[in-house]
Amino acid sequence: MSLLFDQNISYRILKDLLEYFPNSKQVRELGLEEKQDQMIWQFAKKNGHTIVTFDSDFVDFSTLYDFPPKVIWLKFGNNSTKNITSELIKRKSVIEEFIENQDEGVLKIDSGF
Repeated sequence: MSLLFDQNISYRILKDLLEYFPNSKQVRELGLEEKQDQMIWQFAKKNGHTIVTFDSDFVDFSTLYDFPPKVIWLKFGNNSTKNITSELIKRKSVIEEFIENQDEGVLKIDSGF
């Protein structure tokens, strides 16, 4: 399972999440940090990543262009890396089911805080 975290989510998240979501990346380590969302979308599509974002633009892309890539839309605003990590780990099975499901392109996650 390969998640791609956009630039609004710290690259530090990988330290605690790789055990749960192997092969995940953050756009900074791929040289995509300052790239347009369309380029990140194309990269994710080409490389089999699911985009994790606070940005509704990726949700709009999913509506316009369908999927892949799939999008996990975090709807609890900017938060600490620790809280984001906790929310994703707590929902690991839901995320895995979403990625395997061929009928859904966007998973919206609201905060449990």
